[in-house]
Amino acid sequence: AAGIKARVHNAGVSGDTTAAGKARLAFVLDNLERKPDLVVLGLGGNDMLRGLQPEASRSNLEDILKAAQSRDVDVLLVGIAAPNNYGPDYKAAFDAMYPELASAYGALFMPDFFEGLGASSDPEKAQPFLQSDGIHPNAAGVRLIVEGFGPHVLELIDVIKQ
Repeated sequence: AAGIKARVHNAGVSGDTTAAGKARLAFVLDNLERKPDLVVLGLGGNDMLRGLQPEASRSNLEDILKAAQSRDVDVLLVGIAAPNNYGPDYKAAFDAMYPELASAYGALFMPDFFEGLGASSDPEKAQPFLQSDGIHPNAAGVRLIVEGFGPHVLELIDVIKQ
């Protein structure tokens, strides 16, 4: 719709952790027909849901960013916030890793995976767009999430063109 001619290779796997993404990244990037112009990196939510330590997630994300950087691939790093029930220390460490890593590695930063749901200030707004587990988006929610990604991906494309 924005007039961008693009080929998208979805290397995401449902339920993936940052460790699984890290383990698969080099294989994916090095075995595509051509090097991608950009990577949308949206991992960490499953780490958080499993209660994995933010330091481990941060290390894995950092390794992914280094791998993309070494291949001269620009990255859109997509953040996700930990809920308050993990405690203030966990939440602070988890939430901080995304903007800090984006800054350190020159990645474009999208603060909230669920931005398209418009629920950042009011989580109740997201409820009609979530499955019965209250965590995962339903089909309508996925559409809104993808729409929320659009402006950030277009921004990264503009950066690449420069």
